[in-house]
Amino acid sequence: MGDAGGAHSDVLDVIIVGAGISGINAAYRLQTELSSSSYTILESRGGIGGTWDFFRYPGFRSDSDLYTFGFSWRPWSQKKYIADGELIRKYIRESAAMYGIDRKVQFRHKLVSANWSSDQQAWSLLVDADGERKYFHARFVILSTGYYDYDEPLSTTITGIENFKGNIVHPQFWPEDFDYKDQKIVVIGSGSTAVTLIPSLAEEASHVTMLQRSPSYLLARPSVDAFGQFVSKVLPSWMSHRLTRLKFLVLNFLFIKFCGAYPQAARNLIKKATVKELPKDTPHNPHFEPRYNPWEQRLCLCPDGDFFETMRAGKASVVTDTITTVTENGIQLASGKTLDADVIVTATGLKLKTAGGAQISVDNTPIKIGEKFLWKGVMLQDLPNMATVIGYTNASWTLGADATALFVVRLLKYLSDNGITAAVPRLEHPEKMKSTAAMNLSSTYVVKGMKEIPKAGDKAPWLPRSTYFSDLWAAKFGNITDGLQLERASV
Repeated sequence: MGDAGGAHSDVLDVIIVGAGISGINAAYRLQTELSSSSYTILESRGGIGGTWDFFRYPGFRSDSDLYTFGFSWRPWSQKKYIADGELIRKYIRESAAMYGIDRKVQFRHKLVSANWSSDQQAWSLLVDADGERKYFHARFVILSTGYYDYDEPLSTTITGIENFKGNIVHPQFWPEDFDYKDQKIVVIGSGSTAVTLIPSLAEEASHVTMLQRSPSYLLARPSVDAFGQFVSKVLPSWMSHRLTRLKFLVLNFLFIKFCGAYPQAARNLIKKATVKELPKDTPHNPHFEPRYNPWEQRLCLCPDGDFFETMRAGKASVVTDTITTVTENGIQLASGKTLDADVIVTATGLKLKTAGGAQISVDNTPIKIGEKFLWKGVMLQDLPNMATVIGYTNASWTLGADATALFVVRLLKYLSDNGITAAVPRLEHPEKMKSTAAMNLSSTYVVKGMKEIPKAGDKAPWLPRSTYFSDLWAAKFGNITDGLQLERASV
């Protein structure tokens, strides 16, 4: 679409970067609320779905309920509300096709850089289109790129890993048709990826061991919601879905508030539920006694208690220890114990990355996203006409993505109605702002990647996201210009 310089007649109103759940949702809101706007979606990969199209490791599934993780404009209709990746991938693709959004996606178009021109009052996007260099131009850009690196996992030093003669696999790059039947597998890690993998691997492996340095909280939940199934039989589908969705929204909100206000009581509650699930020969401490309080890191969900069921069947076990070294045939631990292994799975975390790694500039001056504050959880300090989608760490990602999309649509309407060509979040004295994490988790991958993601402040409108209810209210009715520098320019 043209070149990098000069005036452009082919400037789109909006470019959405990423065709995952955030990008598809943003497109729906845009074409529904601003039907006259021109837009396209640039997707670096070959399919719709983002994370759900990328990950293909065994057992990959949601760790949020699908009543709130699904789109509010297309209710989740499956019985299981904790669903596997294939079902979610199908749901996202069907949703996009239903509203013609799939026809707006340009696949294998990877954003390399984006530069805002104050003269042109527009973004110029350099794109790698399957090896071909292309430029796109837009008045507004929505970064729906997620928050982690597809190309590289979180780097972790495992002493002696080069000695191992078996297969070493990272879940992010799971080999297609990888055969692990009757093999001894050690999964290094204790997060949701490990907890998801193990029940699935145990179906064919001779034994699976989860080797963790420190434990996480695990909660067993039925994969089918009894309340949802009941109301779906006695009420119209639109009403039953809204009631079930509201139930999950409210209960999740109350549980998180409870954990924050009464951490010890929350610990005891989770411990009581976990002990009921464990095999008699597996102690709760140290294997399921985390060092942190509930919701300082994400809780791991086990649909129908599948993780614990696998343990009770003797197909899986948990070892809490540190690695001394990896040998040809296994792992030597600090306790003196040795774990034999044919396969080592390194479920050690994700590497954070914003904007898909693209270089963002204003008038050819590069911007470091990790040094910028996030305005209202939506836009980056000093970046004109650009929104970045960051969901919730303690609730369904889609909720935060939708709050962002609704806010952006309302802002775009305001800009259009008032003849404004640029909206720039400005912080007069950034050195006086106390910074905090935009993602409020103490997980290793978040702590290590903090410099890659924007900061939140301690004063409005730079505060971090709080709850879906308050963010939804702000998106629909709140002040949308506080802290914005608004420009009217003749283009």
